[in-house]
Amino acid sequence: MNLRDTSKPRQFIMFHKPKGVIVTLSDESSRKTVYDILPRFVLEDKWRPIGRLDRDSRGLLLFTQKGEMVNRLTQPGQYSKIYEVWVRGRINKEQLRQTLKGVKTAIGILKVKRVEVLGCAGPKTRLLLELSEGKNRHIRRIFGSLQDPQFHTPLKVLDLKRIQIGTIKLDIPSSRWRFLTDKEEKSLIRGTAYYLTWTSRNHKISKETIFCQKSKKLSP
Repeated sequence: MNLRDTSKPRQFIMFHKPKGVIVTLSDESSRKTVYDILPRFVLEDKWRPIGRLDRDSRGLLLFTQKGEMVNRLTQPGQYSKIYEVWVRGRINKEQLRQTLKGVKTAIGILKVKRVEVLGCAGPKTRLLLELSEGKNRHIRRIFGSLQDPQFHTPLKVLDLKRIQIGTIKLDIPSSRWRFLTDKEEKSLIRGTAYYLTWTSRNHKISKETIFCQKSKKLSP
């Protein structure tokens, strides 16, 4: 089957990036890249990633052949992104508010747009975060600059998964890909990215999660 064949030329590819893979065309150190997993035509036909996820992060990544769409979707403040994050340490309400107001990091003040505590499992906290713009290792830098209120050690992001970009929600298993539907593409192109599904009820909670408090949604 020719994977290029569709009823209508598609403009976007959704990919579920796994951990341990880098987002680049090639790597001098021979590390595995997203193009080693995706079909050969993605590289040959010059599909390029819209934004990045670092090697230790996983989740939703979009590809396009159109440079203007890369510029549009990566412009700060245009398309919000939602992440599910596991952090080592217990996070209190004051720290949550601090992430909204801004946290001092090595590259300046960084903040999130919205944050919700989904629950806890042992010494770990599970969060749902929204960013309207993202710097290099944005979320990891924020929590690495905060301390566990009980043990006074730096918080650390253990797992980071991007689950939504604008109206596009991740719905495929790790390492799988698909073309966006015509409806999904039109949603992005129209710029309806500000309508985000923001509720923990739309995200599955693992059975072993022990809730440390009722879900708290905070925004400025």
